[in-house]
Amino acid sequence: MQDPKASMNSNTFIEEWSAYALEHSQSIPDLLLELEKETYQKVLQPRMLSSPLQGRFLSLLSQLVKPKKILEIGTFTGYASLCLAEGLQKEGELHTIDNNAELVHLQEKYFTRSEYVKNIHTYLGDAIDIIPDIDCLFDLVFIDADKINYDAYFEQVLPKTKKGGLIISDNVMWSGKVLNKASTKDKSTVALQAYNIKLKLDSRIKTVLLPFRDGLTLSWVL
Repeated sequence: MQDPKASMNSNTFIEEWSAYALEHSQSIPDLLLELEKETYQKVLQPRMLSSPLQGRFLSLLSQLVKPKKILEIGTFTGYASLCLAEGLQKEGELHTIDNNAELVHLQEKYFTRSEYVKNIHTYLGDAIDIIPDIDCLFDLVFIDADKINYDAYFEQVLPKTKKGGLIISDNVMWSGKVLNKASTKDKSTVALQAYNIKLKLDSRIKTVLLPFRDGLTLSWVL
């Protein structure tokens, strides 16, 4: 049996490790600090928000790719959207999809206040239905929605992603649940386990799964 004190010490170490990493990374824009605070104050399951360190990582990836077109599946309150937008080309576009109407007002509040307001296009509804109607070839895709449909989203976006483009999949560690045999009733875990195997074996991409926060997979389109 694991010593509770050892577990607590381990968690404290991870928190301190992450805090140190964030302190020595790119500064977080004030608008994102406000959005993070309001999300935790007003929205259920605020943990769905990208962490500040993950946000800085997404921003850096976007700035490296320099995308003209970004697709985000799963807007939530728009934190990751604004991080990804930091790398957009001047006339670039970020298309972001979510099916939660209750979050629209919060998304609009912060998108409107950002310098990327004219670059961001929002969609309300099921991504499976919306993606085929977005007539774009994307440089960068961020998948962060319902886990059961990750495979379907991937198959939809791959033909719409440029060669050399990047597809990012979030929460692929699923709080560690993917490490153990899952019950057939746990459809999200089963779906993610199959998805992680699929990406490793898929000859159309080169993939690395990073044990970063809740797991982040980077897939380079060949």
